[in-house]
Amino acid sequence: MPKIAYLECARCGHHVSADTPQTLCPLDAGSLYVRYDMDELRRTASRDRVAERAAASPRSLGMWRYADVLPEVEPVSLGEGWTPMLQSKRYSGLLVKEEGANPTGTFKARGLGLAVTMAKHYGLKHLAVPSAGNAASALAAYAAAAGIKAHLYMPQDVPLANHLEGVLYGADVTLVDGLISDCARIVGETIKAQREAGTPAEDIWFDISTLKEPFRVEGKKTMGYELVEQLGWEYPDAVFYPTGGGVGLIGMWKAFEEMEALGWVSGKRPKMYALQATGCAPIATAYDAGAAASEFFQNADTVAAGLRVPKPYGDSIILDIVRNSGGSVVASTDEEILASIADWATNEGLFLSPEGAAATAAYDKLIASGELKSTDRVVLFNTGAGLKYVDTIAEAIKLRRPQLLPKSLPVGGIITPV
Repeated sequence: MPKIAYLECARCGHHVSADTPQTLCPLDAGSLYVRYDMDELRRTASRDRVAERAAASPRSLGMWRYADVLPEVEPVSLGEGWTPMLQSKRYSGLLVKEEGANPTGTFKARGLGLAVTMAKHYGLKHLAVPSAGNAASALAAYAAAAGIKAHLYMPQDVPLANHLEGVLYGADVTLVDGLISDCARIVGETIKAQREAGTPAEDIWFDISTLKEPFRVEGKKTMGYELVEQLGWEYPDAVFYPTGGGVGLIGMWKAFEEMEALGWVSGKRPKMYALQATGCAPIATAYDAGAAASEFFQNADTVAAGLRVPKPYGDSIILDIVRNSGGSVVASTDEEILASIADWATNEGLFLSPEGAAATAAYDKLIASGELKSTDRVVLFNTGAGLKYVDTIAEAIKLRRPQLLPKSLPVGGIITPV
């Protein structure tokens, strides 16, 4: 595994040491990227080593097959990564990267797995996260595996699975009457209050929010390595990625940059498509307006809980990636998302998450418009298992279980007939 050379601010390029835990750039609060000695990596890392390491292991290494391009650290792993790439039955060029196969059922396992790994490496005792749901579930699981206390803040209407996971994994769970932005504010205020109160350093929470620490991007970048390796070390024509906070999109773009520097892939990078819901579409709105950054999206409301991020911290980075790649941002209505869930379940045997269905709905639109052809090689990410959303999807389609009366009723300890 490579040693980290330094952390680099995505805004100003300032270098920060990785010897101690870091959040944002001290100069301009930009997100920090992990950087390695690429000359050293070119001497020691290779595509062949990736395959050899995976073949030599008695078990799947998951995303850690890419240890040559990840921090030098002992993993806290639950089997994250190396998810299936499924061929669509109806579109010859379309492949679905099934991230629902990850621990806790979503792609969040990659980023939080690596972030918790580094937190354990640094000796952190308390990790806090504001989340639309799935990041909280993943943090709770990996924190439990690492012996670290997790503090989760989620909207009170979060899918039941996320709430239940947090409770079962032993996390400190707080449901907030508001959005993920409100949860983030509370986490920030709590940490500030802890510092002002003179809380011992080991008891102060570490904020592991999206793009406010450097290692969730490192975990998410493995999706970029995987999709290229699974395509024979070649780029697809396009990548469709559901975008709330956008760390996966950012991480994959970083992976492409690294692979090109290492000579692991050649050719033109794929067009990157960021997919949103019309009920919360800050990136789509900014893209359509030609803006460099997004505005806070008012009254955010969508069945795709993971897309309900009214102001992504990395909005300008996401917009740059989409534009530089020649892709675009497409938003779909909840009705289109729900219709796509039903369509893909019935015709492909895949129970998509609402976020994944935002991508399939957008794909259908672009095929219909002629922007894409069904033969174009497209990798579309289903970022989570649909089963994590059974309560919200059932409610949205007005599905109710039959109310069956019991055959007998307990009365005073005696079972009597109805």
